[in-house]
Amino acid sequence: MMEHFRAFFTALLSPVAKLLLALRISPDAVTIVGTLGVAAGALVFFPRGELLTGVLVITAFVFSDLIDGHMARLSGRTSRFGAFLDSTLDRIGDGAIFGGLVLYFAGPGDSRLYLTLTLVCLVMGSVTSYARARAESLGFTAKVGIAERADRLVAILVATGLSAIFDVPGILYAVLWALAVASTITVVQRTWVVHRQASAASAP
Repeated sequence: MMEHFRAFFTALLSPVAKLLLALRISPDAVTIVGTLGVAAGALVFFPRGELLTGVLVITAFVFSDLIDGHMARLSGRTSRFGAFLDSTLDRIGDGAIFGGLVLYFAGPGDSRLYLTLTLVCLVMGSVTSYARARAESLGFTAKVGIAERADRLVAILVATGLSAIFDVPGILYAVLWALAVASTITVVQRTWVVHRQASAASAP
């Protein structure tokens, strides 16, 4: 769903991308700095219970995911390595966000249930991305599902921020349940789609 807003935010951030290129900053450097910022925001502030601060720091850096790609296209420096680096560091950033929430529930959040549920979100989110990548490496397509990465990222950041602002943890709890279910369904959907393609390819 959030992919529909990608063009809008890319256009909005285009001046920033042009400025960074003028300063001779590479797209890969933006990717790395963005990931470090997201990881720091999640792993420094979430475990201390400072959820809103963590969300604000993460949000400030998460837009690098749009800027770096736009910079690469503007400069004509798109490369397979850049795409690989971007996807790999995306997994690290996502892991840091949910890992920070795991540490929050192990500490000030004090909930074994939601610690476990956050781990489910972390694992199934990673499997969702892996399933698509592995399918494409085998010549299949698996871009289906109800829990794309952008949707999961926006949902967890908005829920975490609102829970902190209004002091209503139920908002975060509800979104964690929704993401756990949606991510699991997405993995099943992608597995089924690849199974059908593989069966069709092997049919006489």
